[in-house]
Amino acid sequence: MVDSQYFLPNDIGISALDCTEAFRLLSPREKLYAHYLSRSAWYGGLAVLLQTSPESASIFVLLQRLFRKQPPAQLESMATAAGLSPEEYQAFLVYAAGLYANMGNYKSFGDTKFIPNLPKEKLKDLVWQSQAFQDSPSEMEALWDSCSTLLFSLEDQQKQLGLGDKGITTYFSGNCCLEDAELAQKFLDSKNLSAYNTRLFKNKSEGKPNYEVRLASAVQKDCAVDGEGETRCGRYDFEDCVFTVSRGDYAYLMKKVSENLEKAKDHAANENQKRMLEEYARSFTFGSIEAHKEGSRFWIKDKGPIVESYIGFIESYRDPFGSRGEFEGFVAVVNKAMSERFAKLVSSAEVLLPELPWPKDFEKDRFLLPDFTSLDVLTFAGSGIPAGINIPNYDDIRQSEGFKNVSLGNVLAVAYATQKDKLTFLDEEDKDMYIKWKGPSFEVQVGLHELLGHGSGKLFVQDEKGTFNFEQDNVRNPETGEQITTWYKGNETWDSKFSTISCSYEECRAECVGLYLCLNKHVLSIFGHEGEDAEEVVYINWLNMVRAGLLGLEFYTPESKSWRQAHMQARFVILRVLLEAGDGLVTLKESTGKDGCPDALITLDRSKVHTVGKAAIERFLCKLQVIKSTADVEGGRALYEGYSAVSDTGSHNFLRLRETVLLRKEARKMFVQANTRVKGESVELVEYEGSAAGLIRSFTERFADDAEEVEAHLLELNKRDAPCWC
Repeated sequence: MVDSQYFLPNDIGISALDCTEAFRLLSPREKLYAHYLSRSAWYGGLAVLLQTSPESASIFVLLQRLFRKQPPAQLESMATAAGLSPEEYQAFLVYAAGLYANMGNYKSFGDTKFIPNLPKEKLKDLVWQSQAFQDSPSEMEALWDSCSTLLFSLEDQQKQLGLGDKGITTYFSGNCCLEDAELAQKFLDSKNLSAYNTRLFKNKSEGKPNYEVRLASAVQKDCAVDGEGETRCGRYDFEDCVFTVSRGDYAYLMKKVSENLEKAKDHAANENQKRMLEEYARSFTFGSIEAHKEGSRFWIKDKGPIVESYIGFIESYRDPFGSRGEFEGFVAVVNKAMSERFAKLVSSAEVLLPELPWPKDFEKDRFLLPDFTSLDVLTFAGSGIPAGINIPNYDDIRQSEGFKNVSLGNVLAVAYATQKDKLTFLDEEDKDMYIKWKGPSFEVQVGLHELLGHGSGKLFVQDEKGTFNFEQDNVRNPETGEQITTWYKGNETWDSKFSTISCSYEECRAECVGLYLCLNKHVLSIFGHEGEDAEEVVYINWLNMVRAGLLGLEFYTPESKSWRQAHMQARFVILRVLLEAGDGLVTLKESTGKDGCPDALITLDRSKVHTVGKAAIERFLCKLQVIKSTADVEGGRALYEGYSAVSDTGSHNFLRLRETVLLRKEARKMFVQANTRVKGESVELVEYEGSAAGLIRSFTERFADDAEEVEAHLLELNKRDAPCWC
């Protein structure tokens, strides 16, 4: 029997992201701007297939060819002829929708592989019955042969993403391990090269390890190119190894990204947008993170645009080492009413920051007031859609030049709606209140998490000239009372220094800021919550966090003792901290459900949130910030990995609770996104129903104009690197 966690259930939630009204209100010029930005994002998003697993791109092409010839409703008769039951055909549609929604065959939230919930032979029979196979039998058979084994395989290493024997990754060749990743990071730091848009490939030549650091770029020449400036490409000797920096990863896709950015530029609203798009295009053309950083600077300066967007190799959650960015691009329209609340929060930021529990020396010298807007997503290309974003992720820009925050309103509206009968591990008395206040409380948490969580805190740095950005002789560690002895040097960054724990640690810090500051009455009033209602928001926000900590156990792999999802690891850590606080603040008990199966109950004493709870988060949050500010990697790992440990000893048997969580888990929702299409001088919005069939149709129509060309290039890119994964 295959564990159900590797299937997507037939009744999985699938919702259409509604942006009809937001798009309708755009001017013709704004619609064209949004259209070409969306095209750029969708083409770039295909790179995620190549960043996820060796088989993802081939499976994508197989599905595209099946459904381009026969939409789901038409293919159903072929499925019946192939002997599939209605349930098995629905399972296939859900699998296909899942692959599109995650841009690969591993869940974007949790990094677990998922396979079709039907026999392999039946799926093969369906492929053979299809019109696509009748039209091109040899091509379809070759495509099936190239991916069918891995499509269904659940070998231990293939069950999750990871480095070396811990899982599958295509950020590194199959012969790389953690030591290779660490060596490569040292090399990149020595050359002042960012890992964000790179992959690492290892081989041996003349008895020496040879590493290729491959940059994502449209240009494939490794020599200097007109318009680039100084090139970083070339061969370098480093610590008895040879490193070669080359170009051309995802070249075809990067070319399509750049071409559409150039088209969008013709419809830009101002000079900042034009310069931003020029730099982005330069980045994707030459593989230059410096150009992307320059584009991000213009993006920060583009205050309050009607159409907001960001694109690039952004989040490093899925790189097992925590340094390489997954491609994503979004295009969204500002929701003015909701944005007013966030603007009030921004204007209060300088009053709220001193409330955080660390000395002022550990806070940025100057808080650069960012944009904070609520957006209705038109396009979000990548492996998944978050609720909120704080970008750019470049430490040097965030510390001294600023950042932007966005909350994705139409995602929040549908992603976190909960049915009472599916609410697990809560007391019946809490469930109605949870359903009523989950949305409002999560809105507060997202706002605080993004703006004052990710937006707060100083990194102590000694630059290449030896200059410190803090008073080395005077600043004291509040935990020890002693002088600061560690800091970031030269080109070191938070990601490069803390590597494998950096993402989850930072999410934990931001979540703690949200919990801590949501106790502030002024914050709650900004979001329209006063009196008893405000207290309900606080209670449900804290209750949601401890429940999420328990649910987080789904994303822990006991065999490798590793976490597969940064946010859920962070929430488990917070649960451990609040359980440790004692005094009855949080109780977690195992039980037997009405169905006779193992269950659990988690409760929170609301009378102790402002006292016991606040004190516990205050202490922990201060530790997190001091360690981050001082680049204390050893202390950070000891603290964070200690709280992240999942065992069957101690006051709670978390390994057994994990089995209960898996037994009662609910699948994460998937989203159907609209397409845009130029018709004459106007742009049409093409929408689809919120179903597996609707999600599939949205993708087959997304690349309708050049589908065969796109698919051929995807297969070629995949084939080139196939030997690297063995």
